[in-house]
Parts: sequence; structure tokens; C-alpha cells
Amino acid sequence: MTDAQELASLLTRRRQTGADRAAVDAEIFARFGRVQAVMFTDLVGFSRVVEAFGIVHFLQLIQESETLFMPLIAQQDGVCIKHEGDSLLVVFDAPHQALATARAMVAATAAVNPGRAPEDRIEVCIGLGYGTVLRVGANEVWGAEVNAASKLGEDMAKGGQILATDTLRLELASEPFVECGVLFGTRTVYRFEAP
Repeated sequence: MTDAQELASLLTRRRQTGADRAAVDAEIFARFGRVQAVMFTDLVGFSRVVEAFGIVHFLQLIQESETLFMPLIAQQDGVCIKHEGDSLLVVFDAPHQALATARAMVAATAAVNPGRAPEDRIEVCIGLGYGTVLRVGANEVWGAEVNAASKLGEDMAKGGQILATDTLRLELASEPFVECGVLFGTRTVYRFEAP
């Protein structure tokens, strides 16, 4: 049975009348739960660039960004779970690996952008989280930190920014983060400020 089939079976048990949901939840977390750092990246300007220059131009930028980013992810033992459009979903075993990769990505894009036309620039927005996630097979990861990192990277961060959840910030207390907002009405958001 694959991981996805096993999870589906557990979820089917969970929704049955009279099911002990807490026990099934515990079984799911025992089987699939891991504490990991989560990174979600997004490139600046997808809609604008596609509208003005066409999808092939933006696909070239996606390919170039992945050529820059994938070795940086591998250097910190990260696992790229998904490539979706201009976004990457990556997990790491430790928060410092996620932050080191994020910093390297921002530096790599800063190094390739000088002299480029605006439509050829690669600018990355990055969201980081840390906590318990459900890893289901090689291509699925679920959890509050996945959702939070996605929201930070896709909707809140600007080009070249690294935003982090409160849980990741807590693990990296000596790093130069500054409070910069609120996520979901209750969670403090932090922005990494390079020294």
C-alpha cells in the first residue's frame, strides 16, 4: 500500500460514524508526522511578465531560477517537494538549513540581475515556517506551517524578502529578524534583515 493509500484508508476510518477521531489523528501523526522547516518561494511579476512578453519568456525565467536554486537547496540537504508554476515547495530537517538556502537564493538572484532589463530580472519572494507537518510519500507535505510559508512567500513577501513564521523565528533567536506583521490574525511575522 502506498503512503497516499494508507492515508486515505486512515481518513476513511476517521470519518466513520462513532470513530475515535483523536486515536486516528494520533495514528496519522505517528505514521506521517515530522518536524521540519518549510520553504515556499515565488517569483515576482508572473502575471505582468506573461501578459507583456508571453509565457515562453516567463518559462525561461522559471528554468533559469531553478538552475540557480536547485543546487543551493541540495547544498543544505533540502528536498524540493513540488514545482508549481513559478513556485517551489521545499522541506529541510532544520530551520538553519532553510534560512541558509533562502539567503543564498536572494544572493544568487542579486548576482545575476545587474545589467538585465526589468523583464529579465529574477526576483524571489520567500516564506519560511517550522513545525510538525505530514509527509505523505515523496510529493506531498501538509500542515499549518506549509500553509503559513505559502502565504508568506506568495502573498506577503516582496522581491528579495525572506519572511518567517513565529515558530521558525523562535528556533533561530540569534538571527537578525524583525517583526513586520501578523499572519492569520494571530501569528507574528518576521522579516530577515541581512547584517
